[in-house]
Amino acid sequence: MNEIKLIDEHLFNTGSTEDRLLFDAMLILNPSLPEQVMWQKNAHAMVQQYSRRKLKAEIETIHQKLFNEVRHRTFQQKIMSFFSR
Repeated sequence: MNEIKLIDEHLFNTGSTEDRLLFDAMLILNPSLPEQVMWQKNAHAMVQQYSRRKLKAEIETIHQKLFNEVRHRTFQQKIMSFFSR
């Protein structure tokens, strides 16, 4: 677990200068560490991509409700009036 924290600090550049220097030395001394860094970086990218897709889907759901349901007609008209000027 400590290694995951160190890799995260390295990836996000949040550690102290001393921690960064120590991690750089660990990268040199531990031949498997660069691969672990790569996999952790890939995992972060996948989580970020999933989060973006989920957020886009939520926004689209809200958009559909606001612009297609009759109960929001007043809101729809108000928004459309901004673009008709």
